[in-house]
Amino acid sequence: METVRCGWCGTDELYCRYHDTEWGVPVKDEQQLFETLILETFQAGLNWITILRKRETFRNAFLQFSPEKVANMQEAHIIELMNNPGIIRNFAKIKAAIHNAGCYLKMQDAGKPLSQFLWQFTEGKTLINHYSSLSELPSRTALSDLISKELKALGFAFMGSMVVYAHMQATGMVNDHLTTCFRYRELIDNSRQHCILAE
Repeated sequence: METVRCGWCGTDELYCRYHDTEWGVPVKDEQQLFETLILETFQAGLNWITILRKRETFRNAFLQFSPEKVANMQEAHIIELMNNPGIIRNFAKIKAAIHNAGCYLKMQDAGKPLSQFLWQFTEGKTLINHYSSLSELPSRTALSDLISKELKALGFAFMGSMVVYAHMQATGMVNDHLTTCFRYRELIDNSRQHCILAE
């Protein structure tokens, strides 16, 4: 029997594996949330597959996304990153990544872990949407608008509502798999007690 997936991943093996094993799975690990947040800022204006194909190079270039190490990157690191063809060489986004690492550390110092901050908006549960076609998928919502506003108030850069919503989808704050996709029901069944059915 043919496996039915969300159409956005096509038939690309890497994209399908990401769809099947990562996208929409609830993430509460601080390091993973930070990495995904930074990668989503680089994805702005591009297709996620572009970032996915460069993810390992990004990890090496950004020192395994250690917030402390990224926040301490100096001019020499920026020059090195701008000369690295394996990542997205966008000066503003590179500077934003370093800046955002500093904002992340300030949150930690203030006793506000990123996971706790983000998941408070859904009461720690995944919002289950029920879209049947890709045309129905939103690129932003009132909730992502709110989270974007709050992140910007904390000093984060390149944190528009579309970036935030993509992060929410990727880290399982929302289940935006199509109702026809095999992962839609799997994810609900795997964490039924931690789900909220969206309006």
